[in-house]
Amino acid sequence: MIFDIDLIRSFYEGLADRVEAAGRMLPRPLTCTEKILYAHLDPSQQAAPFTRGKDYVSFMPDRVAMQDATAQMALLQFMQAGKKKVAVPATVHCDHLIVARKGAKDDLAEAEVTNKEVYDFLASVSNKYGIGFWKPGAGIIHQVILENYAFPGGMMIGTDSHTVNAGGLGMIAIGVGGADACDVMASMPWELKFPRLIGVKLTGKLNGWTSAKDVILKVAGILTVKGGTGYILEYFGDGAATISCTGKGTICNMGAEIGATTSIFGFDAKMEEYLKGTGRAEVARLALKNKNYLTADPEVYTHPEKYFDQVIEIDLSALEPHINGPFTPDLATPVSKFAGKVKENEWPEKLEVGLIGSCTNSSYEDLTRAASIAAQAKAKKLKVKSAFTITPGSEQVRYTAEKDGILKIFTDIGGVVLANACGPCIGQWARQGSDKQESNSIMTSFNRNFAKRNDGNPNTHGFVASPEMVTAFAIAGTLCFNPVTDSLKNEEGQMVKLDMPQGLEMPPHGFSVKENGYQAPAADGEKIKIQVDPHSERLQLLEPFEPWDRKDFEGLHLLIKAKGKCTTDHISMAGYWLKYRGHLDNISDNLLIGAVNAFNGKNNSVKNQLTGQYLEVPKTARHYKAEGKGSIIVGDENYGEGSSREHAAMEPRHLGIKVVLVKSFARIHETNLKKQGVLALTFADKDDYDKIREDDTFDVTGLAALSPGSSVFIRIHHADGIEEEIKANHTYNENQVEWFRAGSALNLIRSIS
Repeated sequence: MIFDIDLIRSFYEGLADRVEAAGRMLPRPLTCTEKILYAHLDPSQQAAPFTRGKDYVSFMPDRVAMQDATAQMALLQFMQAGKKKVAVPATVHCDHLIVARKGAKDDLAEAEVTNKEVYDFLASVSNKYGIGFWKPGAGIIHQVILENYAFPGGMMIGTDSHTVNAGGLGMIAIGVGGADACDVMASMPWELKFPRLIGVKLTGKLNGWTSAKDVILKVAGILTVKGGTGYILEYFGDGAATISCTGKGTICNMGAEIGATTSIFGFDAKMEEYLKGTGRAEVARLALKNKNYLTADPEVYTHPEKYFDQVIEIDLSALEPHINGPFTPDLATPVSKFAGKVKENEWPEKLEVGLIGSCTNSSYEDLTRAASIAAQAKAKKLKVKSAFTITPGSEQVRYTAEKDGILKIFTDIGGVVLANACGPCIGQWARQGSDKQESNSIMTSFNRNFAKRNDGNPNTHGFVASPEMVTAFAIAGTLCFNPVTDSLKNEEGQMVKLDMPQGLEMPPHGFSVKENGYQAPAADGEKIKIQVDPHSERLQLLEPFEPWDRKDFEGLHLLIKAKGKCTTDHISMAGYWLKYRGHLDNISDNLLIGAVNAFNGKNNSVKNQLTGQYLEVPKTARHYKAEGKGSIIVGDENYGEGSSREHAAMEPRHLGIKVVLVKSFARIHETNLKKQGVLALTFADKDDYDKIREDDTFDVTGLAALSPGSSVFIRIHHADGIEEEIKANHTYNENQVEWFRAGSALNLIRSIS
């Protein structure tokens, strides 16, 4: 079965006219990105030569995707929108709530009991509103999307930052908060600042130990974690055409780690092959018929410097395998220099665990390349020194890999196959001994490696590499090893060297699966009742946020001045807290508990200005709220980097925070704050961050005149009686100003429904 085939046919029927109209209007050669964006303009949006990085533009995405952790809040919001059915195809995927503990069978069985209330809620809401539901164990959202829903030239938004994975199949796919998803499901257009473009020219061909993962690890090192903010990366060149569709997905997936809006490859033969191999020959035929509209005009790739804001060139033939980390995904090191860097920085040399899989690297090709290394351990009598786990990306991948004997290769060397879910990648890992907080090293084929990300231990040094490199390092058991050049002593005392990995892009006998885990919604869900236990600890119906009272904010207390990296993991942790993703009040007890207080260097310890005591951040925020006092959060650069989780915006709103003032924002988080009615501001002069003192209170003035391009002024009241006034900037457009005035974007939708 091909999902949404009527929608896809209709899209391709009108694609040529829309793209050609855009070409005549500009008029100039178009990038692939521009063709897809202009093809998805909201009909009420006047087409124009939009200014990149400046103009807000309304789009009509083709579909919405949600994973179970973020779907709860997205659907709780959608239930308030007054709609009978979603306006576009949408799906929910149960992949985030399964804790990796023993292995796939036991962990899945435990999750189905532990999370039954949430799964039942998501299934019933999906059934009622016409949403496709993928059961626990069906697979990781992004792999399932690539296998079933993504199509060249389409546009999708998803409530997960790694929605961008679908760019590997030529789709503009963008991670958003649940409120954005709610808008689109409620038939509202979706708004985006027209992105700037980075062209990445790939020449040569990957060889030896180097894989698609190394392309994005290299790019992350070039652009850093915020270098892609406001940009779409478009990959092209002869080298791009040699990379498999799932390899392209890996590259696009981890583009989230550089802050990119999304990444994309133009349609090519590798995508055609993948579509056919996953049972979508008709989609491949339609895309092939429209291929000129699904990639850039030839002049763009011939003279990329004329059409992209920035161009990066990478020779795949000369690219080395990379290992990125620890503690940040952009600290990129070629494997030839990695051992030296380990010693130089005194990182723990012993590799405790190697973990392969995640939404970034869990395809059939990934598993076969890693398995080719694992097989050598047995054949060459090498004892695997590190613990080793394997996460297939979907039930289709798992079933096929098991049938083809690939999973047995892993288990034969002591590997543990985990459930088809996110697991350790997002902190859903019951790692024994992590509570001791001992300094140690792990290596993963995941995407993020922030402190505490995988196991909750701030002293776990997480390194990111390709699945085959992780497997080789797990065999060696040490970070001071280079599989390209070094040998290992086997059980017979002989020195043996690992051969380069070999893999298969597609299964030789095709994909197969007994039960893919999909549940179609009811044809008519109007009579289905959604019940939420008012005493539940997991789910809580939402109450609308109060609208702005038309007054300036006065006497705001400083909740925290966060220092350094403050990702959405710091603002609203995953792991243990995932179980409260559907209960706003309960999950608000994790607000900013991972952030570093600039005044004492501690986590979750801030001065309560009403008592003078140092308390946990959530307790302090609740105290201010109970006393009718608003508060403000001050942050550093790229505040809100990482996951798309809107809980990091809803929790401050729920606990009475009026303003978040930072040096700079990550894109998704800034939008999420705006959607929830929190005033998102940046320092006009970043040095003003240093003026903020621990006992300060703030007046935020000029709010009645808030409008696109206006400035906001903040009067700082220091405890010694001195006052200072600083200027703050914002990026609100007219529509977003209305969100603020209404109290949230959802309040505005409900008022016009």
